[in-house]
Amino acid sequence: MKIIVQLRAAKIPIIGLIAVHYWYVIIRENQQDRWEIWQNRNVGQSSWGHLHKNLLSPSSGVGNGNSWLTKSWTDEVGNQLAETIENSPMIYPYNYLYRYFPGPNSNTYVRWILKQAKCDYPLSFRAIGQYY
Repeated sequence: MKIIVQLRAAKIPIIGLIAVHYWYVIIRENQQDRWEIWQNRNVGQSSWGHLHKNLLSPSSGVGNGNSWLTKSWTDEVGNQLAETIENSPMIYPYNYLYRYFPGPNSNTYVRWILKQAKCDYPLSFRAIGQYY
């Protein structure tokens, strides 16, 4: 079964000119699952503290316009990213800690997943919190 992992982004409300929110979408056949860190804990059906699965639809923005596709991965890198993301409820160290600045936040999570999967992909300078 072919797996596609998308990295999506959207402008954050009010400070969208300087800050974006990143998240992952894992696509398997007809199933799409959105994975992200959200500022509120335990919202929706599948959440682990601030980590949420399918809180919003895969391509929904976060309140300041549409989202956009930043990058897609398939094959070995896509599989490694998907495995890391799907294991993140058990292994991500900041599921129960969230700070807008300096982090950890949604961008910390995205950068952490990339590092764990040994995927060298640069996030925008507007990904505040990525280096927490």
